[in-house]
Amino acid sequence: MNDITLSRAVENFVAANNAHDVDGLMATLAADAVVSDDGRTYTDDAGIRAWIGSHLIAPKIVITPTSFDGNRMVASSSGDFPGSPQPFAFKFDIEGDLVKGLSIDPA
Repeated sequence: MNDITLSRAVENFVAANNAHDVDGLMATLAADAVVSDDGRTYTDDAGIRAWIGSHLIAPKIVITPTSFDGNRMVASSSGDFPGSPQPFAFKFDIEGDLVKGLSIDPA
């Protein structure tokens, strides 16, 4: 992951994502996690699991962090989608070693 130091929660999220591991990604999230992406918000396990499957796993997204400051990571995201790779900003709300909130926007 370059020479960027990520928090443990973010590092775990990126590693599980890049392994294309749905259960691993779910394990990085707090029980009451909220995810916002593509203009939609996901608040329950079924919704978040479906989002992971359709937005991260199916297109085989690989996240390569380019910067991390506080709770904001900018990363090059590549996969099976038009315009790949593209930069995205991931804003994390961290609680302990878990992601409590995540919003993703174009960078």
